[in-house]
Amino acid sequence: MKAVVLGADDHFRLTEVPDPVPGPGEVAVQVAYAGVQWGDVLVRDGHFPLPRPLVPGFEVAGRIVAVGDGVDQGRVGEQVVALVGGGGYAQVVLAPAALAISAANVDARTAAGFGWSTPTAYALIHTVAGIGPGDSVLIHAGSGGVGTMAAQFAAAAGARRIVGVVGDAERAGYARQFGYHQVLTRAEFPRALGEETFDAVLDPVGGATRTASLALLAPHGRLVVYGNIATFDPVDLSTNDLLMNGQSVLTYNSNLLSRTHPARLAAGAAEALALVANGSVRIDITAEHELADVETALANLASGTTHGKSIIRVR
Repeated sequence: MKAVVLGADDHFRLTEVPDPVPGPGEVAVQVAYAGVQWGDVLVRDGHFPLPRPLVPGFEVAGRIVAVGDGVDQGRVGEQVVALVGGGGYAQVVLAPAALAISAANVDARTAAGFGWSTPTAYALIHTVAGIGPGDSVLIHAGSGGVGTMAAQFAAAAGARRIVGVVGDAERAGYARQFGYHQVLTRAEFPRALGEETFDAVLDPVGGATRTASLALLAPHGRLVVYGNIATFDPVDLSTNDLLMNGQSVLTYNSNLLSRTHPARLAAGAAEALALVANGSVRIDITAEHELADVETALANLASGTTHGKSIIRVR
């Protein structure tokens, strides 16, 4: 089969590799589309110590064509969204059966855009931050795949005010279509907020942004950390200060959850997918690339050129 392989020289090459065979608890998915996400950039840049050569790609949409021991044979032919630990930029990928989620009511292209970002956004709003009616929410990286979905989920949960922070004016214009009440550029943050505080702040950025976000928490506010786009440098905080204000710093690691509690991740993903299927929220796919153009797709994501979600057409 054809697959995109990342070599030790940091370059991606489309090549022939053996077809994978599902082991116990696994399914083989014939890939129609694969999603592009930040994890691919981190792998490319060496932040995950994975042996090379390797086939990257962490999210696909397609059809189950084979199952391993312990998996219901009746799943063969099922249309799924599969959340995988790698191998997605290929014609066939192996996935844990628990994380191959039925997508019968969503077209394959949209399902690929669903990927990890939509269930992550759903969990950030509903499970981690616990957003409910009347809450105010600040969302960093507000024009990205997670940010645009989180804004929609927050609105559906009844948030009274949703503010996004994005890189520049162009991205601000794009983000405004997803239900934000206000969108700031990075240069305007946090000055433009004045004395405003928030019940929850979603932060995948880190560094100075994380420190500034702590200062924006209302009493009982929650800072939700789920990435380090800007820097992996640690941020100092005082648990005594948090305690005095009833505030919390919470983290969410979907990759870890997929390994420790895959059924929990799958349940939330299924709930999020149902909202996509019934039109309550929408996934905005703004770029579609061929399998041979993975390197370009990731470069666009890393440089901030991409708005919304990019996908790779495989079939």
